[in-house]
Amino acid sequence: MATSRSKLSPLEILHNGPVIPVIVLHDVDHALPLAQALLAGGIRVLEITLRSEAGLESIRRISAELPELIVGAGTVLSPDDLRMTAQAGAKFAISPGLTPSLFAASHDGPIPLIPGVTTASELMLAMERGFTELKFFPAEAAGGVQTLKAMYGPFPRITFCPTGGISPKNYKEYLSLANVACVGGSWIVPPDLIVKGDWDKITELAAKASAKL
Repeated sequence: MATSRSKLSPLEILHNGPVIPVIVLHDVDHALPLAQALLAGGIRVLEITLRSEAGLESIRRISAELPELIVGAGTVLSPDDLRMTAQAGAKFAISPGLTPSLFAASHDGPIPLIPGVTTASELMLAMERGFTELKFFPAEAAGGVQTLKAMYGPFPRITFCPTGGISPKNYKEYLSLANVACVGGSWIVPPDLIVKGDWDKITELAAKASAKL
């Protein structure tokens, strides 16, 4: 949103790379080595979700130790989530939807919010509140590439980050769309590789995903 005091606008954040890894961490000790592995693979923007108790502290550690990364918080559901993630050092927040209370908290807030939408009506409500960069979620379940193509006609000024069901098999098709800046995906950060600490493999996956199309 234009009202944010962040140094980076939502559009600048979304244009920092073709893929934003959607990360769920259950052990905060994995946070820094994972972030370093992703950075080595060319990833500069991370979404650390609040789906686990380790999420907030992971944001805090990565933000403090690796300031060259743009760390965002995902699964932000409430004003309290937004406040806590900003205090932890997050540079932006992503939510699966938008509520009146979350909008009120984000208006003139310390970090930008990128809310999720699924339908044209939700998109129009977000537009009324000044949002032009949105998460399209759940992307594949909501019609995927074809829905986004249809959205472009009436909403050419909206930029999307589709998330949900994005994979190595379909992400390039999403990125080919005029209204898509990047995609959110978890295939770069498989839970089994995180648990094993196979950071080299994660770097390899990140490098493939972040390579120029």
